[in-house]
Amino acid sequence: MIWEIQILVLVMLIGCAVAAITIKDLLGASIVFGIYSFMMCLLWLSMGAVDVAFTEATIGAGISSALIFAAVFRTTRRTKD
Repeated sequence: MIWEIQILVLVMLIGCAVAAITIKDLLGASIVFGIYSFMMCLLWLSMGAVDVAFTEATIGAGISSALIFAAVFRTTRRTKD
């Protein structure tokens, strides 16, 4: 992969990590976390680790995001921050 694309993916990955930490809304943070997992998948793919990228895509972006969404929808909002 071209190094400019790798740097772009890395910058977007860091941006997603910072956004996931700073967002106060649980649903928004879980969406950003899913995007973070997808960016990690692209980063692993750019390094040539196809098996790790496939595992990250299925477990990280797929199953973990679905479980986080289910947990968010089962919680209630107590304050109006």
